[in-house]
Amino acid sequence: MGPHPAVAAIRLAVRRVLHDLLTEHHSTTAALPHAPSHEPPPPPLVLVACSGGADSMALASALAFESSKLGIRAGGVTVDHGLQPGSDARAAEVVQRLRELGLDPVDSVAVTVGRTGGPEAAARDARYAALDTAAERHGATAVLLGHTRDDQAETVLLGLARGSGIRSLSGMAAVSGAGGRYRRPFLGLDRQTARKACMVQSLPVWDDPHNADPAYTRSRLRHEGLPALEKALGKGVVEALARTAQLSRDDADALDAWAGRAEATVRDATGLLECAKLYALPPAVRRRVLRRAAIAAGAPAGSLFARHIEEVDRLITGWRGQGAINLPGKVVAQRQGGRLVIRQG
Repeated sequence: MGPHPAVAAIRLAVRRVLHDLLTEHHSTTAALPHAPSHEPPPPPLVLVACSGGADSMALASALAFESSKLGIRAGGVTVDHGLQPGSDARAAEVVQRLRELGLDPVDSVAVTVGRTGGPEAAARDARYAALDTAAERHGATAVLLGHTRDDQAETVLLGLARGSGIRSLSGMAAVSGAGGRYRRPFLGLDRQTARKACMVQSLPVWDDPHNADPAYTRSRLRHEGLPALEKALGKGVVEALARTAQLSRDDADALDAWAGRAEATVRDATGLLECAKLYALPPAVRRRVLRRAAIAAGAPAGSLFARHIEEVDRLITGWRGQGAINLPGKVVAQRQGGRLVIRQG
């Protein structure tokens, strides 16, 4: 008799990602020069980021099961944010559970959460920095994250509320990070599937009280916003939002590629942007060119919002002799003699 359908679903999702990683690994190692006497390169190491919650415990269990069949090394990392009493003891429990699954190496990393961008953003930044460090220390090929289709729907709605444009609506990518480090196998699965998989495997899970705390925007969206939408619009809202994310990502990728090609055509011989040529571009492409130029000049991507780019865009489309525009990172954009100059102030 085969595994429970929920367990089968999560294992299949992980198996597909591991197959992709193996293919990439073999392609990379085949391109490297190897002397006949050298030992073959070791199999890739894949880490799972695990909080102890249902999503990441289901992911850890599936990684342990599938990696042994494919000859992949599998380990885990849990991040102690230090935001709740006893968080260190909880992290130690997660480490023990991961080791009981057969994962090795397993790390617990304590971080200090700052305040930049609000509590949720600060915790996320600290978490990813810790995961990056752990991956580099162990030489891991990838880090698996347990984000589900429900998480994707919430991310799309948060992006919609910010009015940040189509890239924000594209949600989380299945592959992201430097060199494609982060992989999200569960974006096509709902949260209940992961929880059911833990239950039928008798995997203990920890429910983070922050996930139910109305002080956090995502928590309010999860427990109030999405249920209200489903009540008003009917079931299927989560699936529709996840589809929107994928369609938006496809469109955003295409526009980004167009902007990358267009940027070289709107600069003069000295490399300055020509306002007349920028004006001729479609608005969606032009604003991407402006954003790329601002980031290249030193504006932090995470602090550069749509309203900043709209102000710079008005130097092209609504020129009335206005002064320089101040951007994050002490970057200044101003129009000079038919050219747009974006540089450190």
